[in-house]
Amino acid sequence: MNVLVLGGTEFLGRHLVELLLDTGHKVTLFNRGKTNPTLFDGDVEKVIGDRDGDLNLLRGRHFDACVDPSGYVPRLVGDSARALQGVIEHYTFISSISVYPEFVAGQDETAALSKLKDPTTEDVTDATYGGLKVLCEKAAEDKLPGKVLNVRAGLITGPYDPTDRFTFWPVRSAAGGEFVAPVSAALPVQFIDARDIALWVIACMENRVTGTFNVTGEPTTLGAVLTDCREVAHSNAEPVWMPEDYLLQQDIRPWVDLPLWLPEPARGMLQVDTLAARQHGLKTRAARASIEDILKTSPRTWDELKVGLKRQREAELLKDFRTRK
Repeated sequence: MNVLVLGGTEFLGRHLVELLLDTGHKVTLFNRGKTNPTLFDGDVEKVIGDRDGDLNLLRGRHFDACVDPSGYVPRLVGDSARALQGVIEHYTFISSISVYPEFVAGQDETAALSKLKDPTTEDVTDATYGGLKVLCEKAAEDKLPGKVLNVRAGLITGPYDPTDRFTFWPVRSAAGGEFVAPVSAALPVQFIDARDIALWVIACMENRVTGTFNVTGEPTTLGAVLTDCREVAHSNAEPVWMPEDYLLQQDIRPWVDLPLWLPEPARGMLQVDTLAARQHGLKTRAARASIEDILKTSPRTWDELKVGLKRQREAELLKDFRTRK
């Protein structure tokens, strides 16, 4: 296939392009040329432009499929889909499980969706992100009815992750010693390697699968993940499990200071149903495989990570927790 990728040089898009090339497909990138601009030089065609105003650069072109991993604003997703009317047969939009306003463990794609107070906003924040993704899905389907695959991705892990939300745990575990862990070893978590999403999306493109799917991994526990992290890193790291109430009293931010931890009632975000995607061929690798590759490729040390507790704050918490006990 001749595949157009909107973006394609940072994280999920980068893995998509790598695997598209590995499976023999032709790739054209349309992006601003700002992120990893020399990546894939000589392997793909590059069209440099901003989807906000430069979509005319795609006129007169034909593609079999398009993947959009960089759409956050409904107007721009709608404009992109409109520009590709009559040009493509399949459009993959990378959405998010954040489209659900409430998280009940085990919910599937039929759950209620977020609604914005101001549906015209283009301000992407934590409060508007889910609602904007809902409208992005609709914008794509309105312009390309029956040709859209909406991928409601869960927490994405793997090499090149710019957020460090999962990367924190392997990197921190590799540093060794006691470390703060939230709630208990039984805390439910759920995530998926970007390469597993990419492989599934490519198969869906090849087979013209459309519709809306929750796409994330099998539910597991934080305890199991941290055990894998320590064993892969051959580390003596030891989690000190701290109750949720204590962490919140200490102003420790869920998801930011301690990634993979979400307090109730948001905990169901990491326990969504993925049966529909699995019935369409979704397969996910073991966490250990992702952890191994993250530790091999992570460009940042513990002190350089964008999220997670820093050394001094972690030491303060450990000392205070021991004193209280």
